[in-house]
Amino acid sequence: MIKQSIIENVLEAALSTGGDFSEVFIEDRFVNSIGLQDQKIEQSISGRDFGVGIRIFSGFQNVYTYTTDFSEEGLLKAAKRAALAIQGGKRGTIHPLQKEIVQPIHQIQQWPKDVAHTARVAVMKEADAIARNYDPRIHQAEVRYLDEMQHVQIANSEGKFVEDTRVRSRLAIQATASDGTAMQTGFYGPGAYAGFEFIENLDLNHYAGEAARIAVTMLEADECPSGKFPVIIDNEFGGVIFHEACGHGLEATAVAKNNSVFANRIGERVAPEIVTYIDDGTIPNEWGSLNIDDEGEKTRKNILIENGILKGYLIDKFNARRMKTEATGSSRRQSYRFNPTSRMTNTYIAPGKSTPEEIIAATENGIYAKYMGGGSVNPATGDYNFAVSEAYLVKDGKIERPVRGATLIGNGAQTLQKVDMVGNNLGHGAGMCGSVSGSLPVNVGQPMIRVSEITVGGTKEA
Repeated sequence: MIKQSIIENVLEAALSTGGDFSEVFIEDRFVNSIGLQDQKIEQSISGRDFGVGIRIFSGFQNVYTYTTDFSEEGLLKAAKRAALAIQGGKRGTIHPLQKEIVQPIHQIQQWPKDVAHTARVAVMKEADAIARNYDPRIHQAEVRYLDEMQHVQIANSEGKFVEDTRVRSRLAIQATASDGTAMQTGFYGPGAYAGFEFIENLDLNHYAGEAARIAVTMLEADECPSGKFPVIIDNEFGGVIFHEACGHGLEATAVAKNNSVFANRIGERVAPEIVTYIDDGTIPNEWGSLNIDDEGEKTRKNILIENGILKGYLIDKFNARRMKTEATGSSRRQSYRFNPTSRMTNTYIAPGKSTPEEIIAATENGIYAKYMGGGSVNPATGDYNFAVSEAYLVKDGKIERPVRGATLIGNGAQTLQKVDMVGNNLGHGAGMCGSVSGSLPVNVGQPMIRVSEITVGGTKEA
């Protein structure tokens, strides 16, 4: 993408005023985004974005700039401009760049550049038709398609020089049901680190049918009672609660500044023995996976909590300095426009020994959250608030009628302590995670779990 000799000159210029570390991140991204609504293509965007991010460290000072001028003159100008923010430090040494060969762990069969636009649209229209034909009360369906191919080139003053190509594809389906007085929506958005073969092989009857079924089911649901209940949270996207309320608290972005309830607690029990919490960027073809992170380090399987004991954090290169430890292959950024930091990839609770049937049968009076919706969390405290897209009452060990308007309210660290059953049906769900280094594709996952007590905000008294 850019000649090695030019990159070396840029790294040198970045250290010219006393920085001790410099890095260049080069990105060339191709994106196809299509939206279908009311059975018509409402938006179709294909684009390319090319740019370069330059980063400099001086002790605990971190300077970042980016440019879309990739001429040698433009890159040197950007590097020297960033270097002006650093004065008087001990200048680092530039090590000769050593090209690393990335061994891809994700097989790509159909690259986006080789896929006809008509093939993408055909899948979208099929998904739309399945959702619309599910029930006469489905009055609207919306389908969004995304694929992207991202080439990156990463080099730093320590001699790292590595390139990689990343491919992701996703299909998002939303159905809206109405009975003339009320409206409810259902959503499903599978994604993968894969080419068009992933889209082509999707079971559209399942994904589009589920989006429509959720909307119709919630249209018929009673109002959810409020109070404190045992809550069964199903697998796949159910893991979003612990992603938000615990996962962010295990990122060095928060831990290094002691802005996390998990800071300085390695070796402590933070969950019951049945809970093991993992972030694994190496799972083949999963939505949140990477061959290398955005600092050029190989991704890895990081066990964060093992049998209830806090074992580690997700750490990027800069925060590793603050914490006096090593990076964990967990540095990510949305694009060259963002300074990277520690972020999750595929984060999940490991499977336990209980079956879903056993978990439900063991629950006398509670709430079953089949699909989770959006929510918010305070990373410093872990306090969260999450909507439930599809919920049911559980009575005497059986799932009863559906209820709508359910909200789960609590504290991540406390909720983690109250997990009393873990299922054996691990599943992953694709999503987007926003934080200081932008919006990123991540998987959240878990088997079905039960939390002994969560405050449920509903629309009527229990």
